[in-house]
Amino acid sequence: MLRACSLGRVARPLPQGPPLDIRERTATVSGMHTHFAKVPGMESAMAGVEDALRVAVHVEDPYLHKIARHLIVAGGKRLRPAMAIAAGTAWGIGAPTEVVRAAVACELVHIGSLYHDDVMDESPQRRGVATVHAEWGNLQAIVGGDFLLARASEIAAELGGRPAKILASTIGRLCEGQIAEVRDTYRTGRSVDDYMASINGKTASLFAAAAQFGALMAGAGESQIEAARATGEAYGMVFQIVDDILDLTGTVEKLGKPTGHDIKEGVYTLPVLLVLHGAHPGGEQLRALLGADMDETRVGEALYIVRSSGAIEASEHTAHEWATRSREAVKAVGDLTAGTVLRNAADELLASLG
Repeated sequence: MLRACSLGRVARPLPQGPPLDIRERTATVSGMHTHFAKVPGMESAMAGVEDALRVAVHVEDPYLHKIARHLIVAGGKRLRPAMAIAAGTAWGIGAPTEVVRAAVACELVHIGSLYHDDVMDESPQRRGVATVHAEWGNLQAIVGGDFLLARASEIAAELGGRPAKILASTIGRLCEGQIAEVRDTYRTGRSVDDYMASINGKTASLFAAAAQFGALMAGAGESQIEAARATGEAYGMVFQIVDDILDLTGTVEKLGKPTGHDIKEGVYTLPVLLVLHGAHPGGEQLRALLGADMDETRVGEALYIVRSSGAIEASEHTAHEWATRSREAVKAVGDLTAGTVLRNAADELLASLG
């Protein structure tokens, strides 16, 4: 196994600044998804991520500074940096400074993409607070998101040519996946393959990059870096499929938005597509209900068709297949505890379906 020093760099200490307000630190660290919390050293590494995120978005202009840190302070599960740290611990030598910096770059890309998503979706809230576009306007949200992507790219470039290339490629794939979804809005002819390609780009690619970064920056060998990438990608596919199923089966209280939001917005996900294309009954009836002018009654009828068709169960089966891929990719780890966490992570996402 390669060691961190063989990367040919002296590890740069994380920038220092005034500590996070204790309420901010508590909100963000405690929001981390519990299925990564058992990785050795995770809590301290995530605390380092929080401090580094704050420093990364610091800028002298108080207006831009407030916009850039808005969703960082709001907290979140921090799944992508947690994935990077878990992979670095499982296949490398833990979570040295460079792993934490790579984890921060991934989270900045994720948050930047949320700024842009909220503009496209016209979302009023995110993580329990007003979205940037709702608070300051669309232009500010777009520029704020661009600023976070720029900061992420700067960190990746400081880590080296390969990390910079991985991050740039991942941002490109995020855009490809998102534009594919936008292109297919309200298109009942969207194929399952179209859907899979879109979620692989817009969601799974960043989880793949996070895991790849973690293993790479912790000094893992090439086969281990590839195993980490495959694990992260499969986990990301499970994450998005589960999220899409919950949009059709969850409650307003659990989702924080109306059930069937995707259907109403014309985003036809796996269960809906399985019905539309005849894999399950109700395709013609569902097609007649879908469109840009759906009221709550029609959304409810569409949800009933999808829920009673067997398409939800079939989609869960697809998610289970991706979870199996994620488990099988976790091989030859150095830290058995971290390896076990990674093997079980996708299955824990599936458990949220009940």
